[in-house]
Amino acid sequence: MSALLALSRLIDAVNDWAGRIVRWLILVAVLVSAGNATVRYLFDTSSNAWLELQWYLFAAVFLLCAGYTFLRNEHIRIDVVASRFSRRTQAWIDVFGILFFLMPFALLITWLSIPFVEESIRINEMSSDAGGLLRWPVKLLVPVGFVLLMAQAVSELIKRLAFIAGAIDSYAPAAAGPHGHGETA
Repeated sequence: MSALLALSRLIDAVNDWAGRIVRWLILVAVLVSAGNATVRYLFDTSSNAWLELQWYLFAAVFLLCAGYTFLRNEHIRIDVVASRFSRRTQAWIDVFGILFFLMPFALLITWLSIPFVEESIRINEMSSDAGGLLRWPVKLLVPVGFVLLMAQAVSELIKRLAFIAGAIDSYAPAAAGPHGHGETA
């Protein structure tokens, strides 16, 4: 179990690093958006590349921070029923959800997106809009983001199973979220 927990810590560190870096793209997106709006209103001109860049930045944040969000237990949950159960039962619910919903869905999206990305790279796909950007970089975000999410799912699965087995006292994230200690509310 200690080797699996070490793997979990490694995955957590990778997603924590990715999330801390990628979340700065929100600021970049805001600056690009403000700059584009300013140019459009002051000079009555715009660029499809700047508009697409905003979209690309949003996609990067959304996709590359999914694992980070899961790590921090900040994803959307409906805990009306589960919150009434013990932490052990909640852990079993999470194990079931990870194994039968999250992992198959993330694996399917990753599997289906790879040919889509390969084809885009092969043809050096460009935006159909005048002055647009290359499309393959944003398409590549899909499998990369879902791989990060799947890795975090493996980490969370390890932590839940270790908790159920009594090998660890808590599987809550190290840092508290806005609703307390990062535990299920």
